[in-house]
Amino acid sequence: MSIKIESLSKRIRGVDVLKDISLNIASGQVVGLAGPNGSGKTMLMRCIAGLISPTSGQIEINGGILGRDFAFPPSIGLLIEGPAFLSGRSGVENLRLLASIREIASEEEIRDVIEAVGLDPSDKRPVRKYSLGMKQRLGIAAAVVERPDIVILDEPTNALDAAGIKMAKRVVAEQKKRGAEVVLSCHDAQVLHEMVDEVYYFAEGHMDGHETLNNVGGPNA
Repeated sequence: MSIKIESLSKRIRGVDVLKDISLNIASGQVVGLAGPNGSGKTMLMRCIAGLISPTSGQIEINGGILGRDFAFPPSIGLLIEGPAFLSGRSGVENLRLLASIREIASEEEIRDVIEAVGLDPSDKRPVRKYSLGMKQRLGIAAAVVERPDIVILDEPTNALDAAGIKMAKRVVAEQKKRGAEVVLSCHDAQVLHEMVDEVYYFAEGHMDGHETLNNVGGPNA
């Protein structure tokens, strides 16, 4: 499995929000996107997820062209911006409903992933009573419960305490270990470097630098 992004650009209302982006992501690789708000990180994630069509360029996923051969990546889990759930249902009920669409994740796997993100699968409280940190944990669980080939996490450590950040690092490392391609952003540079293999720096929609890490402090540390 691989993602190949070639000369990707996106123009919205006369503004170039992405400019000639090219990068490759291999199986088992964790790629970080860094840069200020509005630099293009989230827009690129939306393009990879098939939520936004590029103005020019293309995204190749495992040999197929996104938007031509398929509308969305065949196997993807994502957390982009704030997670949204049915507020009157519990966390397990929300994941159960999501999993019922494709029927990939079993009941046991749903409960296991709830525990893995630090939530209680027996908690019957509706999501509306969850704290922001609990909702973020549930959002991470929703992104990985079906063991997708591609995992996209936009600021996964938002609203998380120190224990939650440690959990997020562990979840990312687990996705890498099973061979997923992970794309994530994080406003905390130190935390980002501890989670990824490579960092691509963005500024005003264009690539502004690239750093390959030596796995010291990377996702397997």
